[in-house]
Amino acid sequence: MTTLYLPRDAAALALGADRVAAAIMREAAARGLSVTLVRTGTRGAVWLEPLLEVATANGRVGYGPMRVADVPGVLDAIAADGAHALCIGPVTAHPWFANQTRLTFARCGVIDPVSVADYEANGGVAGLKRALAMGGAAIVEEVKTSGLRGRGGAGFPTGIKWNTVRGAPGGQKYIVCNADEGDSGTFADRMLMEGDPLCLIEGMAIAGIAVGATKGYVYIRSEYPHAVATMRAAIVAARRAGLLGDDVLGSGIAYDMDVRVGAGAYICGEETSLLDSLEGKRGMVRAKPPLPALAGLFGKPTVVNNVLSLASVPWILTHGGKAYAEYGQGRSLGTLPVQLAGNVKRGGLIELPFGLSLRSLVDEWGHGTATGRPFRAVQVGGPLGGYFPDRLMDTALDYEAMAAAGGLLGHGGVVVFDDSVDLLAQARFAFEFCAAESCGKCTPCRIGAVRGMEVVDKIAAGRDLSKNFTLLDDLCETMTDGSLCAMGGLTPVPVLTALRNFPEDFERAGRKLAAD
Repeated sequence: MTTLYLPRDAAALALGADRVAAAIMREAAARGLSVTLVRTGTRGAVWLEPLLEVATANGRVGYGPMRVADVPGVLDAIAADGAHALCIGPVTAHPWFANQTRLTFARCGVIDPVSVADYEANGGVAGLKRALAMGGAAIVEEVKTSGLRGRGGAGFPTGIKWNTVRGAPGGQKYIVCNADEGDSGTFADRMLMEGDPLCLIEGMAIAGIAVGATKGYVYIRSEYPHAVATMRAAIVAARRAGLLGDDVLGSGIAYDMDVRVGAGAYICGEETSLLDSLEGKRGMVRAKPPLPALAGLFGKPTVVNNVLSLASVPWILTHGGKAYAEYGQGRSLGTLPVQLAGNVKRGGLIELPFGLSLRSLVDEWGHGTATGRPFRAVQVGGPLGGYFPDRLMDTALDYEAMAAAGGLLGHGGVVVFDDSVDLLAQARFAFEFCAAESCGKCTPCRIGAVRGMEVVDKIAAGRDLSKNFTLLDDLCETMTDGSLCAMGGLTPVPVLTALRNFPEDFERAGRKLAAD
């Protein structure tokens, strides 16, 4: 019996994984081969997908990227000495994987995502068992010791948020996972939910035990149907195994959870809009205070954390907060799952301790631009993140370093551009995106984004440049200081970093007008 592993992650499916799987089974049947094909999540090397792995006495050997036409030759190689043009050798020895520090994503691509037995055999459930033995107060202290901060973008200390909810009065409390991953160039949440959903379930159960919450919800964007289906199947499996329900692992403690699907609004990635949506309302930003930690879902104390924050917790409880805090630098502790996308040869997810430079990420991990043209810029932190030129590429990927350089780390998405990019057009897109996605509750965001598009259009046309550059600065200041949430408050970041770091793209219109 030969055991093969092939991802069913959305990225692998988009690249033909299901067609490859069907071809493998057809070819195996025609040859009379006994084959077990396990569908896993992806390991994150999107440039190698679909990545077929074969179990051997010396570990798994990989072949990728696979196409249907490659199946006969690869099966020949597996039956012989393994030699093939697509063979990358032992998967864990390949530099892409061997040089990472996989804590949160250690099981992605390794296990059957909805098998509790597989999950437990690969280190799962240990954190939950320790949490049940420790009790709520000790769990919170462990998370504080780890230095874990929100991986959704704000970077707020997770332990402090949990402690606030734990101390809040009220019989009913909730755990809400924000899986409304809408930033451009980001896919870590989806990858985790499709590749290791039980890790998220375990993390949410630990959070529930820590703060005294008995119910949780995973709010997933509607554009992630595969993640929705996998999470729902994993929740069913977790209930059957006693990880969820009225008596978690026989402890007498109750915690259960469900999936809710968003309706496609980017603004519902903002925690208070998400809570409104969960309650069945239109997603609108709430004024704070009160904080969700005190009056969140249905007015009850609520922990709202990102997927990666909650999925980091099982490792922390298993190995200890101090062990987690040994990774990273400064106040940015632990590991960061960086999502490398855009015009880059080797895109994918790379998990490393905080502190990696942008240059190392693009050059050493990404292998430069996919077009082969010269590199010009990266945008870090999604559509509301800053644009960085070559002179800032030695900036470290941590919260403080990115802020000092005028940008933000956000959800860890990095999008690469070559020298064909027009940064004035990108600045206009930031305003256009905000205008389309604003909930409309506050004037600086609702009106400012529309006025921003108009001002950039005037600059592009070379009209009243001095006046319109001044107006652009004033508009950005108003949106930054006056917006109710980060939607309007951060829209000036891509605009101002594009203007500051690539002034030639804004001045080009004026030079062309003068020449004419």
